[in-house]
Amino acid sequence: MSDKIDLDHLRQWIGRSTEASDVVTKYLVMGLRATLFQEIGEPKAGDAAPWTTHWCLAQPVFPMSQLSPDGHPTRGGFLPPVPLPRRMWAGGELEFLDALRIGDEAKRTSRIADVTVKSGSTGTLCFVSVNHEVTTSRGVAIRERQDIVYREMTSTPAAAPAKAPPPPPAAQHRESHVSDPVLLFRYSALTFNGHRIHYDRDYVTKVEGYPGLIFHGPLQAAFIVELAAKLRGGKPPKKFSYRGVQPLFEGSEFSINANDKDGAMELWTANAEGQPTMKGTATW
Repeated sequence: MSDKIDLDHLRQWIGRSTEASDVVTKYLVMGLRATLFQEIGEPKAGDAAPWTTHWCLAQPVFPMSQLSPDGHPTRGGFLPPVPLPRRMWAGGELEFLDALRIGDEAKRTSRIADVTVKSGSTGTLCFVSVNHEVTTSRGVAIRERQDIVYREMTSTPAAAPAKAPPPPPAAQHRESHVSDPVLLFRYSALTFNGHRIHYDRDYVTKVEGYPGLIFHGPLQAAFIVELAAKLRGGKPPKKFSYRGVQPLFEGSEFSINANDKDGAMELWTANAEGQPTMKGTATW
């Protein structure tokens, strides 16, 4: 059982900030292109990186002694010490102002924007919103709001009959791939993400009670952003908002989908049954 949440205490983290910087390298761009099923090519200095390359840059590094059983760093520090065991990337919003390019030194400034507590079907949920700004020598490249959700370690009731899902949405544009464990491992490595739900099948099934390895939320968002840009001749959305609606698991086909709608683009990833797992809206 988790400790009682002291929201007043956690909200004292609002306004805390941190900075980190990193260099966009040729080999990072090659690795991310390969992971996103793009042509790897022979990138050179000045070439544009994939649009969500910033998620691979300047990730926090902690010694093994400071990691929790789930592979995340122990609670506290920059992020508030939320006493709920499950932590996942829930969604957010991105504003693209400039491309990151090979050779750029990118600086990320992060600030805790909000901490809220809600009650959901799986119990107590705590949301932490973090604002990021990524800059290069040319100015601001990306503004972002990242939403992190913490929740209780509850298992899905086996006795509860599952409701029949609605018919899968139709898509004007669709690309399909397989959520191979190697794909998940590669993205964990690129983002220095030690969260065991993405690569440790024994942990994710026996401890957290999921049916298999879980596809990263930001990897789904990266696929969506790249499809949106491709459908607009390489131009990224000015703004892109997204949220996870259900987990996407390893070992089956998944799709990236898009529909043009009222001057915007509705996008989503879907599992093998065609049911959305992450939804997003892009505007130019």
